[in-house]
Amino acid sequence: MTETRGTAGAPRSWEDLADRARAARERAYAPYSRFLVGAALEAEDGRVFAGCNVENASYPVGTCAERVALGHAVVSGARAFSRIAIVTSGAVPAPPCGMCRQALAEFGRGLEVMSVGTNGESVVWRLRDLLPANFSLERMAAPAETGS
Repeated sequence: MTETRGTAGAPRSWEDLADRARAARERAYAPYSRFLVGAALEAEDGRVFAGCNVENASYPVGTCAERVALGHAVVSGARAFSRIAIVTSGAVPAPPCGMCRQALAEFGRGLEVMSVGTNGESVVWRLRDLLPANFSLERMAAPAETGS
């Protein structure tokens, strides 16, 4: 489910992105938690990549909707993103889990993140506010050599 910008390259609305996340949520496989999640990740070039959570009886094997959308985007050649909409089956808007925050941060901490709950409430954050000190390539740099 990859789609391009609307007519004349106009940016999508948050509601359009949330609708795409809702559609993905309907495909979620969550027989254990029954917590359905859909995500729609918008690339800077306007393409949208959807994902849903996929659970497994061996819990660590499950994958979150945000990382499914990110994997879909990366395999399609996208590397720069502007926004992600997340829609869950919970009443209150839920931010991405820590693992998803770290995965998304790999591609830019300025990403706007919107979450929508079934109560109709939505919240928008910047990824850098949700994950202020992510692990990164810069943090992996080898220490400077010292002369002894």
